[in-house]
Amino acid sequence: MYSERRSQKYHLTESFLEIGMNICAFHHEKFNEKGYPEGLVGEEIPLEARIFALCDAYDAIRSKRSYKEELSHLKAMNRIVADKNQHFDPDVVEAFLDCEKKILAIT
Repeated sequence: MYSERRSQKYHLTESFLEIGMNICAFHHEKFNEKGYPEGLVGEEIPLEARIFALCDAYDAIRSKRSYKEELSHLKAMNRIVADKNQHFDPDVVEAFLDCEKKILAIT
């Protein structure tokens, strides 16, 4: 019942478990069909996976790792914009850019 109400409230057509599965399964797909595991292209990739791919990339670029230093927000944004239409859905990139002030407030 609870999940049904949430689905109605947020106009979800899939259960949160299916959304989670789509994120796990398809966030390595690329908008230009050069990703994996299925080689999906464009909107064949579930929206939640396209969103997560961008967020995951932003986090990876900004975070210090044992093999690299962290990079600035500006460098991360430049890399993401450079991969628009290639790695990332252009609409998701635009939405991300629209949220830039909010992103800076929490990073």
